[in-house]
Amino acid sequence: KDPSEPATVAQTLINLLTTPFTLPSGHEIFINASVGISLFPDDANSVTELIQHADMAMYLAKQEGRNTYRYHTEALSIAAKERLILETRLRYALTAGEFILHYQPLIHARSGQVVGVEALVRWQPPGKAMVPPGKFIPIAEETGLIVPLGEWVLRTACAQGRAWMNAGLPPFVMAVNLSVRQFQSANLIELTQRVLTETEFPANCLELELTESMFMEH
Repeated sequence: KDPSEPATVAQTLINLLTTPFTLPSGHEIFINASVGISLFPDDANSVTELIQHADMAMYLAKQEGRNTYRYHTEALSIAAKERLILETRLRYALTAGEFILHYQPLIHARSGQVVGVEALVRWQPPGKAMVPPGKFIPIAEETGLIVPLGEWVLRTACAQGRAWMNAGLPPFVMAVNLSVRQFQSANLIELTQRVLTETEFPANCLELELTESMFMEH
């Protein structure tokens, strides 16, 4: 009846869970809740849609610190649809060869000399605006597509480095970013060795960079 009622219920549940549960073994268990709220008929008319929208709101509550509640909004539905479309396009882009690498110079601060480059992946759908990495990298990591994409980046960067050296450039550093999933992969060393062998790029010139987010997890 009142759109504010679910918030009262949600906050009551959250408050009740602040007291730890004591197990028979004597251990204390702490539980918190992230609550998503969708309203009938404002947000949806069917049970399925209401649950889906509440689910979106729950994930928003998790993103915004957990142990809280959030209401569903139209903006959430739009963002979810856009993400689904982007994920579908991303899967196609990998097989269609829509990714390109940009190379950012690495400059020695004291001498001012270029000592290498950092390979940065970009998504360029044909006839459309370039998709910024901030939009597609998180989706690639969530879906696991970052693993084949990361392998493509590594192989392409090393092949380009070898081509530049063959053209007369002196040995230089080729920096390639690793995602969390790649770093945790059991075959990372084997993959790197295979790529270096195939491309004939010098191992001592390859630099694998670990992202800040990787360290934030631990």
